[in-house]
Amino acid sequence: MSRDGRRRRALTAAAVALPLVAATFAAAGTAQASDRHTVAGTKPIWASSSVDRGKTDSNQRVDVKVWLTGRDPKGLDAYALAVSTPGNALYGKYLTPQQFNQRFGASRQQIDAVTSWIRSSGLYVDLAGSNSHYLHVTGHVDKATKAFGTEFRDYAAQGTVARAPESNATVPDALASSVLTVTGLDTGKHLRTHDDTLPPPEPNYNVAEPCAKYWNEKVATDKPTAYGKHQSRAMCGLLPQQLRGAYGSTASGLTGKGATVAIVDAYAAPKMEEVSNQFAKKYGSPAFAKGQYREVLPPTFDLVDECGAAGWYGEEALDVTAVHDLAPKANVVYVGAQNCADGLDDALANIVDNHLADIVSNSWGDLAEHYTQAMIQAEESIFKQGAIEGIGFYFSTGDCGYEVPGTPCQARYGDAGSTRRQADLPVSDPWVTAVGGTTLAVGKSNNYEFETHWNVQYDNLAADGKSWSYPPPGSYPTTYSAGGGGGTSDLFTQPGYQRGAVPRSQSTALPDGTTAKQPMRTIPDISAVGDSGTGVRYPEWNQRPDGSFGYTESRVGGTSLSCPVIAGLQALAQQAQGRLPIGFANPAIYLRAGTKAYHDVTDTPLGKNNPVAYVRTNYTDPYAATGPLKYILVTSGNKGIPALDALSAVPGYDRGTGVGSPTAAYLRSFR
Repeated sequence: MSRDGRRRRALTAAAVALPLVAATFAAAGTAQASDRHTVAGTKPIWASSSVDRGKTDSNQRVDVKVWLTGRDPKGLDAYALAVSTPGNALYGKYLTPQQFNQRFGASRQQIDAVTSWIRSSGLYVDLAGSNSHYLHVTGHVDKATKAFGTEFRDYAAQGTVARAPESNATVPDALASSVLTVTGLDTGKHLRTHDDTLPPPEPNYNVAEPCAKYWNEKVATDKPTAYGKHQSRAMCGLLPQQLRGAYGSTASGLTGKGATVAIVDAYAAPKMEEVSNQFAKKYGSPAFAKGQYREVLPPTFDLVDECGAAGWYGEEALDVTAVHDLAPKANVVYVGAQNCADGLDDALANIVDNHLADIVSNSWGDLAEHYTQAMIQAEESIFKQGAIEGIGFYFSTGDCGYEVPGTPCQARYGDAGSTRRQADLPVSDPWVTAVGGTTLAVGKSNNYEFETHWNVQYDNLAADGKSWSYPPPGSYPTTYSAGGGGGTSDLFTQPGYQRGAVPRSQSTALPDGTTAKQPMRTIPDISAVGDSGTGVRYPEWNQRPDGSFGYTESRVGGTSLSCPVIAGLQALAQQAQGRLPIGFANPAIYLRAGTKAYHDVTDTPLGKNNPVAYVRTNYTDPYAATGPLKYILVTSGNKGIPALDALSAVPGYDRGTGVGSPTAAYLRSFR
């Protein structure tokens, strides 16, 4: 396979097919009447007879969404593939939202027919809460039983007792071509989390000295050696010029002008534009011009306690900062969701219905085991519409590697922790771009030094100060702290754009240790800096140690950083190709696989026997910046992690970093 920058892989529309392995979601429930159509995947897999706790109270309220197929679902799929495939005659011929609705949206007849059926069952259609994607339906369980042809029962699952349909929902045969799926029939945990390593929403001053301005500026000679030498101090948090220099943004001369990046999170942080401009001024970057930043917010917010609303503020601040760091002239629109549940999907729908942006950064997600097939189908319908309109969706892969249970990383998530290895959602959906995390070393001249896969073990300084608590890197899983997510999906077969780029040994290696009969979807697709131990500096309106509120600044990371960094770089790429939107980016990303467009990130950039490690200084109380300092040896790049649990970074494509991280040549390739 040629590795020069001119090499391109031929992709046909048929080769890019993105099928869901529906068999993975067990078809459950009793046989249905011959005049009813089964809506597959509406009964969650956790609703099994072994945890059945009895019939649900018929007076319990239901709040569901009946998603509509639209006029031409097969034609929609074909157009979404064609418009995203380089070399196809339709490539880049995007439709406006109005053109999409005229060609593929639900017809008046479909809407009226589904509405009439729902009302005839005694349920209420909330027209104000409905949109072109779904009908919002409310009522009581007894009426839902009549409408959807299934009883509802309570199940002891996910650490609580939740309601779910006894069998998959059904709809009248006459409506089978109009109803895509139904979501909300169960009350399981569907709260998404922001994928970062932010502290709780309290005063946050976690940049403790000593730390380094750039890689190897300071070496911890007063601390024990590791791997035969004294290691570098952790960086104090990368600044805008360092990010732009390392990924070729500065050399390109590109600014993102003409592109619009949307950031989707739940809720809304206070004074976002004000603190962003103060941060930019402090570090010599352009502030937002008038109208360059705006917010699109719902009328109200809900599930505030369940979602930990204030915890999303730092997520928003990080995302906005990272995009603006890389693409200082790009327009940024923050689309705040009503909550961290279905409100996030509504925010995504709002973007495609009104074409609010060309590039959409999402640093949130959930464990695949918390999803139903119905939820996947609903979200995927939004992603496909985005592809047709020239909108690309980017998702962070998460901060717990392969989501292996029993690690300190998973313990942080409490009862939402994983019960098995898995690739998360929506990030593993074949219609989105999955962004993984790296540990990035930036040199004195803002130059790229090296990267490795961000997957770390933390090793505390021993009490006597003369050694590390464990022989470096530590004792897995006890010392496994965080890492960029990835892995092989057990839900989706391999999309065509990954053929020839992803080794079969990786695409068939399922999370449970078995081998798939056919290649499957693997993630990430692409990667960028994410290591929270070095992180980036970012601003936030927050509480200060004296109790007052105002501008604060700290260091943070996670794939919540990686995703908006890639989104910012995509804004530059869009500018480079004459401001034509890139749209669904994966076919274009994989066409460049194996070329100089990417840094080929591996676990051993410094050599086989020279692991990437550094010494981080932490406050005992990071919120008050007080207490004795703590010193931690951080080892990155999967050192000491068992093969089955590790998402290793090897030469070529890998499930740790995908095709790698962008170089300056990546941006040049779009000119």
